[in-house]
Amino acid sequence: MNTHTVCPTLSTIPHGFFTRRGGVSRGIYRSLNCGPGSSDDPENVAENRRIAATAISACRDTPLLSLYQIHSDKAVIASSNWGDDRPKADAMVTNRPGLILGILTADCTPVLFADEKAGVIGAAHAGWKGALSGVLENTVTLMETLGAKRANITAAIGPTIHQKSYEVDTEFQDRFTATDPTYSQFFASGADENHLQFGLPEFVMHQLSKAGLPAPWHANIDTYTSQDHFSYRRTTHAQEPDYGRQLSAIMLTR
Repeated sequence: MNTHTVCPTLSTIPHGFFTRRGGVSRGIYRSLNCGPGSSDDPENVAENRRIAATAISACRDTPLLSLYQIHSDKAVIASSNWGDDRPKADAMVTNRPGLILGILTADCTPVLFADEKAGVIGAAHAGWKGALSGVLENTVTLMETLGAKRANITAAIGPTIHQKSYEVDTEFQDRFTATDPTYSQFFASGADENHLQFGLPEFVMHQLSKAGLPAPWHANIDTYTSQDHFSYRRTTHAQEPDYGRQLSAIMLTR
């Protein structure tokens, strides 16, 4: 069973972009739903997170940190296990071994970062709002405060909604071109003159490049079309009452 994807350029850092497979949840949350913000049975979510922690660290009890994600540009430093007292932010960084940094998504773009030489890692939740407002740049800047160097940071982009699955209206595009007219390059023709298709992972890659990072690795998996992944947009189109969240996680061992 394929429970997670790994980035070959992060081979020495324990990490994974998890699918929805291999957990204990049922129904619309089947099966590795790691999102405490969902309406899934909290005991099932907790067990799923322990399953994921085992895959990353070989220990069920390794702290798996996640955030109260708010689609912002805010990044925080994780220096200890904050448990259920999740900071309201969309990225975190650490230089402390033994803490798993976990990002939850269901179409937004998860990005994992590592400067192996400096021993600094990061994880970011990059929806369109966060990516546009600077969450990726802020993650890199915060990693630098812990000793990382941009030229040494490897970034990996996990499963996310792709352009052909992401229909938006023209006002959505206006938010981007008002910031930078060249951002029109991330939009393609949509179903009619009032709609466009937005390339979120392409925009994320552009923002990472603008931040001075080497070319990122990309999982190239569309969460909307992949039945192995949760998708907020697919759930909405299916008129389901809720949705699960898949985990992207990374940890230092030394």
